[in-house]
Amino acid sequence: MNKSIGLLLVGLLALSASFLAQTAWAKDWHIGAMTIAIVLGMLLGNSVYDKVEQRAAAGVLFAKGFLLRTGIVLYGFKITLHDIGKVGVNAVISDALMLCGTFLFACWLGIRVLKIDRETVYLTASGCSICGAAAIMATEPVVKAPAHKVSISVALIVLFGTVAMFVYPLLYPILNTWLSPHQYGIYIGSSVHEVAQVYGAGSALDSVVADTAVITKMIRVMMLAPFLMVLSWYLQRNQSGEKSKIVLPWFAVYFLGVALFNSLNVLPKSFVSVLVQIDDIFLMMAMAALGLTTRIKAMRQAGVIPLLLGLGVLIWLMVVGFLVNVAMQSVIQ
Repeated sequence: MNKSIGLLLVGLLALSASFLAQTAWAKDWHIGAMTIAIVLGMLLGNSVYDKVEQRAAAGVLFAKGFLLRTGIVLYGFKITLHDIGKVGVNAVISDALMLCGTFLFACWLGIRVLKIDRETVYLTASGCSICGAAAIMATEPVVKAPAHKVSISVALIVLFGTVAMFVYPLLYPILNTWLSPHQYGIYIGSSVHEVAQVYGAGSALDSVVADTAVITKMIRVMMLAPFLMVLSWYLQRNQSGEKSKIVLPWFAVYFLGVALFNSLNVLPKSFVSVLVQIDDIFLMMAMAALGLTTRIKAMRQAGVIPLLLGLGVLIWLMVVGFLVNVAMQSVIQ
């Protein structure tokens, strides 16, 4: 089946999202192009997309599959091991503690307490604990969740991550009694959802906080690959028994390999910059494709319960994240 029509459609949506992300209102609200891409896709998917769906389906599915995985792999070119050296082992330990704790707490709250389906919980937990929508999109092939559940998880990240972006700067005058500017940057980077939201919260304070926050966040992104491997192992074992063959998400392994390769600084910066731009395009196209295949009716059926999950995890991130960073600051000093 011809993929050109579907790819052209998601390409146009990605281009539109990129343009809108550069507007003043998007910058003021720190709304990224990937978020805009999924919103545009959902608007089109729930209006006129039905008329061309049969001809566009192959290209849209290709964007949700191959382009998504390729985009996650190329995401590694945004990270280097040098980033870790800038913030120290403090940030690495804080990130690891918050990642593991947040994912386990979100799973307990979502599955045990709120009785939400496991797919939605796993996706939301991965987004909250690692790097927002990118982590959700990377986790989707492992969890094998339908599009509407992915969209619910992304919506929770956008909503509560935006809340966090505004709340953290407001708390700074109160919490800086316990946390230095450097440690507050680690606090933001280890507990706020999206990279763009981390930058928004940090830049509202000062350059020290902002730089530390973004680098800490990128260290969390590097933890995506081992996280996906562990999650894949757990799901395979849980579903098929201990003797089942474990299927590794190879795109996550490649992502980590690319990040390590990028740390060597072998490629010219101009070439890496092009690869990063290609990566942004692929991920935007994947987001647009996700939006096209998401039906509002299916999301409505989820009700308000997922909102309680998002709120509960936000409170966890803010309170436990603060306690972890206070403890880490005292230990390191």
